[in-house]
Amino acid sequence: MIKTAIFGATGYAGAELIKILSSHTEVDIIFAASKTYAGKSLNSIHPHAPDILLQDTEKADLHQADLVFLCLPSSSGMHIAVDALKGGAKVIDLSADFRLDDAAKYMNWYGTTHLAPELLADAVYGLSEANRSKLKNAQLVANPGCYPTSVLLPIWPIIINSIFDNNRPIIVDSKSGVSGAGRSPKQHLHFVEVSGNFQPYKIGRVHRHVPEMEQQLANWDPSIPELIFTPHLLPVPRGILSTIYLPIKKGNREDSIRAMLRETYSNEPFIKLLPSNQNVSLAHVLHSNTCAFGMNLTGNTLIITSAIDNLVKGAAGQAVQNMNIIYGITETCGLT
Repeated sequence: MIKTAIFGATGYAGAELIKILSSHTEVDIIFAASKTYAGKSLNSIHPHAPDILLQDTEKADLHQADLVFLCLPSSSGMHIAVDALKGGAKVIDLSADFRLDDAAKYMNWYGTTHLAPELLADAVYGLSEANRSKLKNAQLVANPGCYPTSVLLPIWPIIINSIFDNNRPIIVDSKSGVSGAGRSPKQHLHFVEVSGNFQPYKIGRVHRHVPEMEQQLANWDPSIPELIFTPHLLPVPRGILSTIYLPIKKGNREDSIRAMLRETYSNEPFIKLLPSNQNVSLAHVLHSNTCAFGMNLTGNTLIITSAIDNLVKGAAGQAVQNMNIIYGITETCGLT
């Protein structure tokens, strides 16, 4: 059994992670930690969660664990990652702390000094389907953000197969449910602000997921131009739907692109390419680890619509998928 510890257990992603791990046949949760709710049961915070007594984040004994999951806000868990790795545990970090490969870039986007810049080069970006071979020997995994997961998975085969036209930008229009903003109370996330409303936010090159997406795209093709990304807040609890406008080189047909995508993902249990006459919706993916997407070629622009559950494939589910890969467990174990 894999002895696991979860920090940030009372956040939405942390609670989802514990829900998945509780039914995983190869996992033993040795403790779950919370700074705010230490000493309380997790199901007193999330009624559908298991009855797990929460430990104090700063007092939990890392040395019991084989694997540590960090579900903490960015910059809050770096010292825990360092201590866990020194103690011989593996770490899967669901925050952004190890996603960027440059400490100066991290400082620029997150406004704080990185405490472990020497680990950035060793962290494996945990986009499961694209980086499976690297994940197999990983000690430190940077779990991808929810928006990047919804964008990168459908376009990865197109980029690496060199049918992308790098003379035009990639335009991404994404919509996320409210849980994507985390559990801390914020005025613009109050029910009366969100219900019956729909709004963009952080327009332009402002959202922190932009450098993460651009970095991964550049790893696949250094000639990728800047990304134009506009996120929106949906008045629903969970789910992400991204519309991606991807410029394609002349001479490529929709049927050949579809065949290439189908071949790439034919053996991937969590990727679903929809038929040409079917449009993707949040209903295809909610409460599952699936990324479902459809595509349509209009002129020389491939329009991809992609959907994930931001708390599962966009966070906890992908983290468990990465754990399964690391430990050589059947990849679908514990996941739907």
